[in-house]
Amino acid sequence: MPQDATPPVRPAPSRTAWDGHPKGSAAYGKILAGLAFAGVATFAQLYSTQAVLPIMAADQHVSAADAALTISLATVGLAITVIPWSFLADRIGRVRAMAIGICAATFLGLLVPLATSFGMLLALRLLEGMALGGIPAIAIAYLNEEVNRAHAAMAAGSYVAGTTLGGLAGRLVAGPVGELWGWRAAALSVSLLATLAAVLFLVLIPRAKGFTPAQAAGLRGALVTLGGHVRNARLLALYVQAFLMMGGFVAVYNYLGFRLSAEPFTLPGTLISLIFLAYLSGTFSSRWAGGLTVRFGRRNILLAGIVLMIAGLALTLTQVLTMILAGLVVFTGGFFAAHSIGAGWTGSIATTGRAQASSLYNLAYYLGSSVIGWAGGLVFQSLGWTALAVSIMVLAALTAATVAVVHRQPEH
Repeated sequence: MPQDATPPVRPAPSRTAWDGHPKGSAAYGKILAGLAFAGVATFAQLYSTQAVLPIMAADQHVSAADAALTISLATVGLAITVIPWSFLADRIGRVRAMAIGICAATFLGLLVPLATSFGMLLALRLLEGMALGGIPAIAIAYLNEEVNRAHAAMAAGSYVAGTTLGGLAGRLVAGPVGELWGWRAAALSVSLLATLAAVLFLVLIPRAKGFTPAQAAGLRGALVTLGGHVRNARLLALYVQAFLMMGGFVAVYNYLGFRLSAEPFTLPGTLISLIFLAYLSGTFSSRWAGGLTVRFGRRNILLAGIVLMIAGLALTLTQVLTMILAGLVVFTGGFFAAHSIGAGWTGSIATTGRAQASSLYNLAYYLGSSVIGWAGGLVFQSLGWTALAVSIMVLAALTAATVAVVHRQPEH
C-alpha cells in the first residue's frame, strides 16, 4: 500500500442492547441485597418515631397530632425532593445519587437525639426526609434499568419486601428502647442500625450497566417530562392509589398505638411496639404479589390488595384485641401487595423519563403519608377510632374504583 494512502476506516462496533441481569445471576442477587439494605436504612429512619409517639407526646407536652408531625414532616421532606433527586440521578448516576442521599440522611439521623427543642426536632426530621428522597424513586428506576424485564416485577416486590423489613426493624428497636430510656435513646439506636445498613448498601450495590447519563433539559424540559406523565391516565390512577392508600396506612399505624394505650386495653409501650410485627405480612405479600402478576396481571393483584386492606380494617372495628391484631396483619399484607405492584408498574408504563415517573409516584405516596397521616389524627381525636377506620375504608374503595376504571385490562 502506498505510504500516503489513507487506511480504511473500520466501523465502530455497535453496542449490544442491555437486557439486564437475569434472575439467579450473582449481580441480580447483589442488587436485591443492596437495595434491601437501602430499604432498611431509609425506612428505619423515616418512621423511627412512630413506635414512640405516645412517649414523645408526653415528654414534649404535645398532642397526638402534633407528635405525628415528626412523621409527617419527614415524609413531606422526602416528597418535595424526590423529583429534584430524580433529575440529579439522571446526570450523575443512580448509584451515586442514592449513596449521597443515604449518607446525608444517616448523618442527620444521628443529630435527631440531640435536638434541644420540639421545633429543632421537627426541622431535623424535615431535613432527614429531604435526604432520604434520594432513595425510593431512584431505586425503582435503577431496578428497571439493571434487571431483566421478565423479572422486573418480582425484583420490585423484593425491594418493597426489604423496605418492610426496614420499617419493622426501626420500630421494633425503637419501641422497647424508648420504653426503657426514652425517645432520644430510641432515635439513636435506630440511627445506628441505619448506619450499618447504609454501609452494607455501599459495599454490595453493583455498578450500573444500563444507565445512560441524560443531558440537562432545563426547567422547560423538566416540566414537559413531568407533564407528560401527569397527563397519562394510567400513571395518574397509580398516583391517586399511592396518595390515598399510603395516607390511610400511615394514619392507621400512627394512631392505633394511642388507641391501644387507652382504655379498655391500656397496653404498655413495649407491647404496643410489637404491632409492627404485622409488617412481616407485607414482607411476604409484596414478593408474592410480584410473582402472581405473571398469572393474573398487575391490575387484578393490585385490586386484590386493596380488598384485603378493607377487610382487615373492618376487623379492627371490634373491641377484641386478637381480632384487631388479625385485622392489622391482613390490612398490612394487602397494602404492601398493592404498593409493590403500583411502584413497579410506574417504571414499566413510562418509556421515557422513568426516574421522574417513579418520583411522581413517590411524591404522591409521601404526600399522602404527610397529609392524611396527620389529618387522620384530627378525626381520631374528635370522633374516635371507628370514624378513622371507616374513613380509610372509603378512601380504599375510591382507589379501587379509580384503578378498575382506568386499567380495564389485566397487564401481565
